[in-house]
Amino acid sequence: MELHDYLVTLRKRWVSVALITALALCAAVAATLIATPTYEAKSQVFVSVRTAGGSTSDLVQGSSFTQKQVKSYTDLVTSPRVLIPVIEHLDLATTPDELARSVSSSTPMDTVLINITASDADPQVASDVANAVADSLATQVTELEQPSDAEVSPVEINTVRTATPPTAPSSPDTLLNLALGLLVGLAAGVGLAVLREVLDTKVRTEVDVNRVTDTSVIATIGYDVNAPDEPLIVQTSPQSHRAESFRRLRTNLQFLDIADRPQTIVVTSSLPGEGKSTTTVNLAISLADAGSRVILVDADLRRPSVAEYMGLEGEVGLTTVLIGRATVEDVVQPWGNGNLHILASGQIPPNPSELLGSRSMAKLLDELAAEYDVVLIDTPPLLPVTDAAILSKLTGGALVVVGSEKLHRAQLAEAMGSLETVGARVLGVVLNRLARTQGDTYAYYDYSSTPAEPSSRRQKRSGAASLPQQRPGRTSDRRFPSRAQGDVAAEMIESTNGVLAGASSTRWPGEPLSRRDADPR
Repeated sequence: MELHDYLVTLRKRWVSVALITALALCAAVAATLIATPTYEAKSQVFVSVRTAGGSTSDLVQGSSFTQKQVKSYTDLVTSPRVLIPVIEHLDLATTPDELARSVSSSTPMDTVLINITASDADPQVASDVANAVADSLATQVTELEQPSDAEVSPVEINTVRTATPPTAPSSPDTLLNLALGLLVGLAAGVGLAVLREVLDTKVRTEVDVNRVTDTSVIATIGYDVNAPDEPLIVQTSPQSHRAESFRRLRTNLQFLDIADRPQTIVVTSSLPGEGKSTTTVNLAISLADAGSRVILVDADLRRPSVAEYMGLEGEVGLTTVLIGRATVEDVVQPWGNGNLHILASGQIPPNPSELLGSRSMAKLLDELAAEYDVVLIDTPPLLPVTDAAILSKLTGGALVVVGSEKLHRAQLAEAMGSLETVGARVLGVVLNRLARTQGDTYAYYDYSSTPAEPSSRRQKRSGAASLPQQRPGRTSDRRFPSRAQGDVAAEMIESTNGVLAGASSTRWPGEPLSRRDADPR
């Protein structure tokens, strides 16, 4: 991970980092409040050597001897020989080992001073123990260093600083504990955020897709919580951002390969629930709205859903044609403006893979490609079954729908690998259910048409009747009111559809008109 990746991770998971830091601070505060205050008292002794003479040589020898012995005296402070007299003198209810844990000693470098520190919950007891240890050390050293043939020990220890009861506790240190809690909380929060990011293999953005495959993401479809209730978003809400995303997908398809544009396109996904069927039907409607003759084939012979989405009969269809009980003309159903036809799945067969890989299916695809500008085929997911991989080999290519937050990178890699294994052409990836973030540029634009005027005001201004709303479904014989009704809006729409219908059937949506079409002369 680079620095930018860490910053993105922190921005995405700042809530968890802040929460862990706050918990660590609370723990530090709680530990500070629960801890028993401890007081420290310090005393200091000076170690010297008695010399018989006052010559310089005697002083140097005595100083050298003292510095060598100070280290031993420092260690002697916590020995039972020194602490037992302290316990007896102060009448403490403890043992030498327990008292040794609350007493410490040190000596500054190149000195003959010994610092004695005693800690206790009672400041008075702490100071008494520090002074008592200093007195006991002087006594014990004198006894230990006293020669057998001499009456006076050459080593003398004198107290130079008497311990006094401290006024403030030495622990707990509130500021230190809070600082440690803050640092530990930040470290734990950042570490956990980075760990989750490293271990998180779900596909969420285009960056995640690019980590798995070199196939381009040709469209991104935003997440809409109402998508299950309104699957035909291009029809029901044509001015929405999701509807515009499907039109962008329609436009990008024509730039995949100018010399060899695919007429038959398989739409599939890695796992169920990624939105392949809704993507297929909305793409089909978008292509048909732009003037292309489109047939949508429901080749998901395990869980068909196209007929249900489109509000059509699904008991006869693809399987009926493949087993020879009907022709395409018998079972195909028109929808919308007449440019879109639906071939439902028909009854679910016991052998979907064999049926889709048969010669009858290949012959049917050739017939449909000759009759229509674009043939869209909705297929099952790639990982559970092999139907989509089989059909992808028979068609011009496959569009892979990737549901954000729905699958892991390893699953996407396995799905793409299954297409590569059969030698199928992958046209592109459609990233679906993409959560809109603050960085989504298109979220800030609103290029919808202005709200329609009330019908009463419009009639007063133009004297025309309002255009009746056409419901999705089969094409009616009279899609628009007659001219005798004086509906100017209907006349304009009929003129527009006439232009679209008069365009060449081999022209993809978005292509420029020929010179003859562009110039009415």
